[in-house]
Amino acid sequence: MIYLDYQATTPLCPEAREAMLRWLGGPESDTFGNPHSPHRMGRMAAAAVETARERVGALLPGGGKVVFTSGATEAINMVLQGTPGDVVTFATEHAAVLDCQRVVEAQGRRFTVLPVPPDGRVDVEALAGLVTSSTGLVAVMAVNNEIGVRNPLAPVVEIARRVGARVLVDAVQAYGRVPVEVAADYIAISAHKCHGPKGIGALWIGPDARAPLSLMHGGGQEASMRSGTLSPALCAGFGAAAQVALEGLSEQMFHVEHLWSIARTAFAGWDLNGSAMDRWHGNLNIRREGLDVARLMSDCRTIMFSAGSACASGSGRPSHVLKAIGLTDAQAKSSIRLGFGRYTTAEEITDAAAMINAAAEEQGL
Repeated sequence: MIYLDYQATTPLCPEAREAMLRWLGGPESDTFGNPHSPHRMGRMAAAAVETARERVGALLPGGGKVVFTSGATEAINMVLQGTPGDVVTFATEHAAVLDCQRVVEAQGRRFTVLPVPPDGRVDVEALAGLVTSSTGLVAVMAVNNEIGVRNPLAPVVEIARRVGARVLVDAVQAYGRVPVEVAADYIAISAHKCHGPKGIGALWIGPDARAPLSLMHGGGQEASMRSGTLSPALCAGFGAAAQVALEGLSEQMFHVEHLWSIARTAFAGWDLNGSAMDRWHGNLNIRREGLDVARLMSDCRTIMFSAGSACASGSGRPSHVLKAIGLTDAQAKSSIRLGFGRYTTAEEITDAAAMINAAAEEQGL
């Protein structure tokens, strides 16, 4: 099989697996302690968690605090539900942001979703014309999970600062792939999108930002903001994956650029969705008029790729992101997303392209 769905999840790196195995300790080991216990085994586990916290934070701006969560969705919900004032965001955001609208509005706060231009990047001028002193939070993606476009984060932060609003950045698709250097207030990340384990993410809280809303209550084990026993194994796996990403960031970016060049040539007859310039090149979202994507995926069942975001896969509905950039239902439903990264080979891109192109031609396209 050829795996080309890196936006949905990434393969666990060997270093993360090794780190996790140590802290999954059985009854004969001394590594199964509760990291919140005061005895020696608890302190050992707590030290592993703190080492992981430092490693995860090393890929983020300095001066902030890393709070472990179950994933980026929880981190995003904590901020959106707990930051005072109105919320402004964009039509291409992840459902973790957009589906908070009902909760935010139930609190008596406005939740405004701005449209985006055809290239899929946020409209900075529209944002500047909309934010007011009542705006409490601007939520924006660093890299879009469906079409891969990179948003201009610095101008967004500058506009928010003019009215005293906080900024939440969804950096799930950027973390461990490109530098994350934005001076935001909150940054949400997820381990399994950077070769770490599923079931853990983090919220980075800037030095001047207030603590977000606690969604779970009971013990306040994690920085008094999140209750529940932390998993040293998950934390250690996340930390190891972050360290590998930090050490190999430049090499990985170069590798992805090489794969992108091969893929763009191989799919020259397809239309690109989203900006051709301002994007992460590990995401290739393309379409071909009249393409039956369900048939294509059946014909190419040995290739793991997506007809849209993994969160909406199988719903039968066209992607809200593709609709937001102006595609018709037919165009959106004739689009596919190919995601590649650290462990993808040039041969896999070439072989997958040959199979996909052949299958499309079988449809008379």
